[in-house]
Amino acid sequence: MGMQMAQVKPEPPAPRSGAVVRVSGVSKSFGPVEALRGVDLEVVPGQVYGVLGPNGAGKSTLLRILLGLVRPDAGEVRVLDARPGSPEALRRTGALIETPAFVPHLSGRTNLEVLARAAGLPRAEVDRVLDVVGLRDRGGDRFAGYSLGMGQRLGVAAALLGSPPLLILDEPTNGLDPEGVAGMRTLIRDLGAAGSTVLLSSHLLGEVQQICDRVVVIDRGLVIADDTVTAIRNRPGGGALELWAAPSAQARSVLAQYAGTEPVEVGEPDERHWRVAPAPDDIPGLVRALVTAGVDIHELRREKQSLEGVFFALTEHDDTNDGTGGLGVTA
Repeated sequence: MGMQMAQVKPEPPAPRSGAVVRVSGVSKSFGPVEALRGVDLEVVPGQVYGVLGPNGAGKSTLLRILLGLVRPDAGEVRVLDARPGSPEALRRTGALIETPAFVPHLSGRTNLEVLARAAGLPRAEVDRVLDVVGLRDRGGDRFAGYSLGMGQRLGVAAALLGSPPLLILDEPTNGLDPEGVAGMRTLIRDLGAAGSTVLLSSHLLGEVQQICDRVVVIDRGLVIADDTVTAIRNRPGGGALELWAAPSAQARSVLAQYAGTEPVEVGEPDERHWRVAPAPDDIPGLVRALVTAGVDIHELRREKQSLEGVFFALTEHDDTNDGTGGLGVTA
């Protein structure tokens, strides 16, 4: 059933004290392709912050800019009050970008020991991070024999060396089985609860909904949403209506007229429980029509939207959309 959701490009976030990451007016192009267009972003300490967007939206470019791997064409970026890619920033940042690279013929433990030694960290730190990611018993195996999921966990272990206050993780659950995904979800939540700041991208929107405190949605290089997970899920204009109304016959007749299709009856007929999706502007008229028809409305509430549903609504567009956020949406 078609619904229109008005979407306006969000205002730049209001400055928040002690930002770990501060991005202001950042743009980046690769030839004729505009990867980022005037992006603003602030991340405060202790947040688990999700970066979402369709393939090619610009989210990986943003993470690379924060690590100093890519230079922006315009704008200002500060990471831990330092320039991205500077020794001051990198020393306090752990990162996992795409598939981690390790020496194949060395064990997982030895690979981490090489990194720890280069950073001046004790060997006990290697045992600690292997425990955290659940690889203590497999640390002695050669990296070449690791599964994709095990390699991903070793990459997260490397990012955790030295307990950096900022973690930047690109698809950290890539290749993990359901048990591994659940373990990674718990790990990231625990890191945030312990005071670490985690900035991650993921295509598993259900996981992001459970893990993240705040999300930014990027589409065609523009930030089209930046808010807490709760606020984004409660955006006006989305989600179906649940309605408890009687008598059933009159309710069905009115609901079908205003919803534009036959409403879905959720419960048994005598429960008079309906689920409908009228356009937001039609809701007041729908309520008036029900009352005029002699229908008693016992309860009316909007279903809370899933983050996945909101994401697809925000990023659905046709070829005529210029990416500024005025998106025609179908539910």
